[in-house]
Amino acid sequence: MNTSKNPCVLAVLVSGNGSNLQVFIDKIESGELNAHIACVISNNPDAFALSRATRHNIPVVVHENRGFKGRREYDAALVKILNDYGVELVVLAGFMRILSDVMVSAFPNAIMNIHPALLPSFPGLHAQQQALEYGVKFSGCTAHFVDCGTDTGPIILQAVVPVEPCDTEEILSARIQVEEHRLFPEAVRLYIDGRIVVEGRLVRIQS
Repeated sequence: MNTSKNPCVLAVLVSGNGSNLQVFIDKIESGELNAHIACVISNNPDAFALSRATRHNIPVVVHENRGFKGRREYDAALVKILNDYGVELVVLAGFMRILSDVMVSAFPNAIMNIHPALLPSFPGLHAQQQALEYGVKFSGCTAHFVDCGTDTGPIILQAVVPVEPCDTEEILSARIQVEEHRLFPEAVRLYIDGRIVVEGRLVRIQS
């Protein structure tokens, strides 16, 4: 938790396009978010998100999956990178790996993710398609802290969007993404302002 007036030091972990990364960059540069992105880390050397970071002179680190015996060894190396950059809060913006206890214990209640569904419904991949196939009338997105499970950590904020009869996975994803871009920075802002209290699974937002 960063309750000082100094910018909160973030690392953004990505595997793909990085649209949420771009939102964070824009809000920090505009002064809307009191944070500093120390580095952008990807397990995918071809992630377009790395180009986004480079354009804004943000250090990038490619931390590929290969060469490690398992998740815990990979995460131990990841923790070292994050500590070397003095990171306070880790933001997962489309990072396609499940973190182990090594990473979670190093940053307790200091790793945030955005998921394109109303958790605990439809965790994991292709959440939008899961929602369509199940026939729900509403979906949305969830900002949550990360634990060792798949999208099972304490819920910080949620936003709801309608599911229309003509929706495809792509159309629903685009509608949800609008809310992601609003919700995720707000969850980080609450963290930076010291307004989040975690009690077991319950996240309380202080006024």
